[in-house]
Amino acid sequence: MRPACQLIRQPQFRPKNLFDALGMSSAGTDTTMPKGVPASDDCKLDDETHHPLITGSTASAAFGERDLPTNHALGAEQPQDNMTKAINRRVVVHFPGFEPMTARAHHGRFKRSVQFSSKVWAYTADVSPLADEDVSPNFTVSSDVEGWKTSTTVHLCDHKALLERLTEKPILHRMLAGFLSAAQVVFYGAAAGYFRHAWRFGLFFVFPFLLMGLALAACLFVAATPFWLDLRPWHYGWSIPLAWLCFHYVLFPLSERFLILHLFADWQLAVSAARLDDPDLAIWLEQSAVRLAKALDEPADEYVISSHSMGSTLAAHVFGMVLENNPALMAGKKVVFLTLGGAILQCALLRPAARLRARVGAIARMPDVSFVEVHCLTDVIHFYKCPVVSLCGHPDAPQAEQMYIRVKQLLEPERYKRIKRDFLRVHRQYVLYGDRRGTFDFSLLTVSPFPAHRTDDVSKRDFTTLEQG
Repeated sequence: MRPACQLIRQPQFRPKNLFDALGMSSAGTDTTMPKGVPASDDCKLDDETHHPLITGSTASAAFGERDLPTNHALGAEQPQDNMTKAINRRVVVHFPGFEPMTARAHHGRFKRSVQFSSKVWAYTADVSPLADEDVSPNFTVSSDVEGWKTSTTVHLCDHKALLERLTEKPILHRMLAGFLSAAQVVFYGAAAGYFRHAWRFGLFFVFPFLLMGLALAACLFVAATPFWLDLRPWHYGWSIPLAWLCFHYVLFPLSERFLILHLFADWQLAVSAARLDDPDLAIWLEQSAVRLAKALDEPADEYVISSHSMGSTLAAHVFGMVLENNPALMAGKKVVFLTLGGAILQCALLRPAARLRARVGAIARMPDVSFVEVHCLTDVIHFYKCPVVSLCGHPDAPQAEQMYIRVKQLLEPERYKRIKRDFLRVHRQYVLYGDRRGTFDFSLLTVSPFPAHRTDDVSKRDFTTLEQG
């Protein structure tokens, strides 16, 4: 069964070189705010901030069509009444992506998105203040549309503490650790897998290390100027300090502009999530598993475990741990495991990631769990159309249902023009608000009475067709 929002095939893009594929041009800052949506302090986030991480013309690239096996909970054999019964009470456990944002910032982002989504889709929604911020941050969204009332409790499992631990180290340590993680990705065979299954993600992997390598090579060239010019050794007294000044005041600010060291930390966490040898990560996973189990124990019509980007790997680990500890907890529950621009394969393709691959298979095989992935054609920082369950070593298991969206169809032309060459910004659009009705809306997916496991075109849904849940 193919979703109604299936994309048409796009011509294959073939870059002439790495920089043609990734690009280096700049794009303007998108500071568009919807009319009628307050810009409170909690909403002054980096949602619309321009991060010129990777820019270029690969937005039109696409893989060929694939006939993917359908998840058993989402196939044509599924009872139709499960698709039309309204959700009155929902619990959402969200694992954000690898961003330096606090739980309060994520709450502010969600609040802004819901406020604008409610205006686009003509429903009302009230977002409560953030509760239990330091231990178990959560909030409630009450929505009302066409007589249907839905109450959603959102639990946030942010991993800012893990990010801070990686980014608070001295610069030299972060650089060495980053290059070590890159070497491990190559040694464990994941880099080859990236180019085999999602070549654009392979270029994304290469980009920060290549740029930093070129910067260091330039500094070494300056430091070795006396050698190239056959000068006396005492000239190293000025060439080495000059090389340091070039790096500190020119090349390092440039690398910060492209978030190079932030990406280094991302790859460090990816390797740790594959090897599971980091005590801090192990503690965070255990704590998150306890929180998830408690959330799944709350009374609700539907439970959504949503994740974005790197958060999908952490969500798979945490959900897998809950299934290992108490598989009976899922009995009789409608659970949706939802990944947005998921990067599970970023870690799962590393050879040591056996536990992660096993947990993905366990999730896919759970009869009461719907595994749904949202993919975007113009997002290069995920594994577009890749069958994640099969590539994790479970081709015989029910495969995740895939929903395909286009950012261009969700935003006004002017706004899309400002962000389309900023690939990190495009990658964040899954969890941000759209300007108009389209095939996907994260807020509508998590706070409306429609079941979250539906993968049909959101813009064609009719609230009046829902039945009492």
